[in-house]
Formats: sequence, C-alpha cells, structure tokens
Amino acid sequence: MIFYKMTGSGNDFVVLDGRETTESDWPPERIRAVCHRRRGIGADGLVILSPSGSGAVVMAFFNSDGTRAAMCGNAALCSTRLAARLGLAEAGQGLTLQTDAGSFRTRCVGSGWEAELNLPPFDAPVAVPKVELAEGESLLTRATVGVPHLAVLLRDIESQGLMERGKVLRHHAGAGPDGANVNFVARPQAEGAPWPIRTYERGVEAETLACGTGTVAVAASLADHGATTLPRLFLTRGGQILTVSGRREEDVWTDVWLRGEGRVVFSGDMNDE
Repeated sequence: MIFYKMTGSGNDFVVLDGRETTESDWPPERIRAVCHRRRGIGADGLVILSPSGSGAVVMAFFNSDGTRAAMCGNAALCSTRLAARLGLAEAGQGLTLQTDAGSFRTRCVGSGWEAELNLPPFDAPVAVPKVELAEGESLLTRATVGVPHLAVLLRDIESQGLMERGKVLRHHAGAGPDGANVNFVARPQAEGAPWPIRTYERGVEAETLACGTGTVAVAASLADHGATTLPRLFLTRGGQILTVSGRREEDVWTDVWLRGEGRVVFSGDMNDE
C-alpha cells in the first residue's frame, strides 16, 4: 500500500488513498502503530481520502492514539493538495471536502504547496466558566471550529510549564465533556509581525507544531476582544505561517478562510504486518 507523509506547518500526517484501503482496515491499534515515531512512519494523525462524486472527497481523520476526530484544519489543507495530485479533484477548480464536522470548500493556491479552507460559520468564542486564569494569562475562551478549542492569550509564549498547563486545561470540565485542544497565543514582539501560537492537542496528548482550526479559534477570540483585526498572520511552532480571515455577524463568525501549507514530504510502500 502506498502512503504519503504530509505536513501542514509541522502538523504531520500519514495519508492514504481510499481507493486502495477502507476505514474498516484501520482499527485503533493499527493506527497507533503506523503513527508511532519510533516503530512506525510517525505522524500526528492518519487520513484516508476517498472520492465521493464530482468534485467531492471524503476525509476520514484519526488522531495518533487511534481515536476518530471530526475535523483537522491542517489535515484538510494537506488533503486538498493530495486530492489534486491523485486526480481526485481538479487543482484549479477546488473541491468539497466531506468530514465528520460537515462539508468544506477548499482549493489549491499558487504553484507551490499552499491551500485554502473555507470554514462553515461558527458561534463566536465564549468565556470558560469556573477556570481561573494562571499568572501571565489575560484571556481564555472556548469555541467549536470543527472540534472544540480553548484559546488562551498570555504574556510569554515560551513560559515554562506551558504544555503542563495545556494538559490541565484540556481535561478541565470547562473544556466540555470530551475535552478540547488548548491553543496559546502571545502578542508579537514587533508591530505587524505574525502572532506566535502553540497547541496542546487532545488525541495526541502533547504539543503539536500547528493546529489549523485552533488558529482560527484564536483569531476569532482575539478579534472579538479588540486585540487584533482580521485577516491576520500566525506563526506556528513549526515555523510556518497560517493566515486567517473572516468577519463577525452578530454572534457568528462567517466567511472564514484558513490558508497554509499542505506539503508532501515523501511517499513510500507501507508494510505494517
């Protein structure tokens, strides 16, 4: 079976062609083995892409621990680029990406590896009850952008123990019954520079180098509280740039676009027996 190792700003995936395999072929233990960074290919998640009619592709996404997730923004950007490469959709025409969180319009951008994802309208971020801000934190909100996210504005993105704080918040009752990804953001040191962002991701249960939908949740929260305006650039932990645009209409964010990398790093033959 041919696999494609892909990266979206450092958030990496094993991506498979659904014409060669099916979701039933992938129980949690097999996903964990393939995503293992020592004994497998290594990835934050596994994706299966399957054609679904004219201009539509199904993206089935699994975290590295084998659990299924409704949506992943960086996986969607990678899926868009690979779907065009595999002939599942026309690169210039865009496609409809069908996920457990709904259908999304996506398109390849330029001649390199960038893609854009149009997210459905989502409710504006809200305050998280019963969570006390830690030292250096000035804002904490919750929003569901495909999956639930917490957005935390803090003074120092390099503060010690940040991922330990992320683990606590990920499991806090205020994060919801299934927990949430925790996205930390700080003001840039230079005027006009990208905002640095870090993510503790559920399912991976560790820091990942980027989170697309989490970056969208952060952007909406910052804009709602007057900290910045959109469109805005964000600097991922992987060193790549994600761009978020959109507008708020009453209590809903709409016309939201996420732009970033969806690059094939390498491909090969899988033998995980």
